[in-house]
Amino acid sequence: MENKPQHEFLFEKVNYKILLIGLAVITLGFILMSGGGSDDPAVFSEDIFNFRRIRLAPTTVLIGFGITIYAILKSPKKN
Repeated sequence: MENKPQHEFLFEKVNYKILLIGLAVITLGFILMSGGGSDDPAVFSEDIFNFRRIRLAPTTVLIGFGITIYAILKSPKKN
């Protein structure tokens, strides 16, 4: 009988779930940041400076990065 080496993942299942949640939050932040431009380049649109694009979206992206870092640094359970 051959002893085949077991392939182990770098993280546990819970780490990958948290990582995917963090990536989803980052994606949501970038979606919130989009838009606000004007169709006519000669006309300036004030929508680019609203609360959603200036405060909410960057904060959401930073929270997503924090969740992702937590998922990477979370130590595995000891049996």
